[in-house]
Amino acid sequence: MLSMYPACFFHDEDGYSVVFPDLNWLATQGDTFEEAMEMAVDCLAGYLYSCQKDGDAIPVPSKLSEINPQAIARELDPDSSVCEAIVNMVSVDVNAYAKQHFEKSVRKTLTIPAWLNAAALEMNINFSQVLQEALLAKVQAR
Repeated sequence: MLSMYPACFFHDEDGYSVVFPDLNWLATQGDTFEEAMEMAVDCLAGYLYSCQKDGDAIPVPSKLSEINPQAIARELDPDSSVCEAIVNMVSVDVNAYAKQHFEKSVRKTLTIPAWLNAAALEMNINFSQVLQEALLAKVQAR
């Protein structure tokens, strides 16, 4: 399912800053508009994915016409000078993005003694599952 939120893109000599006013002022940046848009998609996907995983309420997006980028710029930094600013919708299919970027598995090669391999195969042990569980336990113990 496609999720769409308005984002303010502020352009200055350093590139583009991106702010999502509906999402607790979630922000990112990029050197070019294209890079800023890519970062905005990634940022939006990560925020919504985290909300889903944590069971947090997902805010309702504002309409483009309700967003005033200059007012938001003044709210973020009252002393800032006026800069080029636009509001654009950023969209992402969170589930598809998560599968590609957040939940992607990687292949690992490992070496174990032959006798242990034979015993595990005889017991129909899922090597990947056991390794994941052991690594997770080790990481969480830190």
